[in-house]
Amino acid sequence: MDFRDVIEGAKGGLEKFAASLPGFKGYKEKEWRREADKLLRGKLADELAVQLRRLNELQLQLVDSGLIEFTDDLGRAIKKLENLVDRIKTATYGYSGFFDAVKVKEKQLDAIYAFDAKLLEQLPKVAEAIDAVGQDIEAGTGIGAGIQKLIKVITALAEQFEKRKEAITAVGEVTEADEEAPAEQ
Repeated sequence: MDFRDVIEGAKGGLEKFAASLPGFKGYKEKEWRREADKLLRGKLADELAVQLRRLNELQLQLVDSGLIEFTDDLGRAIKKLENLVDRIKTATYGYSGFFDAVKVKEKQLDAIYAFDAKLLEQLPKVAEAIDAVGQDIEAGTGIGAGIQKLIKVITALAEQFEKRKEAITAVGEVTEADEEAPAEQ
């Protein structure tokens, strides 16, 4: 689901009229891009929160099965996922004020959205790793290795999220160079 389409479809008559005013259109388009990314990040955080609840249930299942020796390792996975969810929820959404030294351009906002959309595509890997740990617990074998694989999947997703700022900055450097280049005619 592309949240930019959701935002576009939700525009009322007044917003459509205001968007036709000179100067206002660009401002509102930036706002809509920011809102779409905020919705996307909300979905990403919500989906990861579902996986977090599943991990908490698996931890209880470990205790109920008497497999307490694995609870600390699974607890590490839970903590890593909790931290990632919190970072996603509080991530910047491309706002820059009128007097800010660094301005966020439309290309940067689009890069943020594309980056977050790619993160959303990685969620099945987390769910699959959690499924595998659940199956390992039921079978009573391979639990430690399954948890370690899960931790690697969560760590890889967290590392990918850390590159979000780099992706934005890289687009910003291109944008600044584009502004300095003379316009072709």
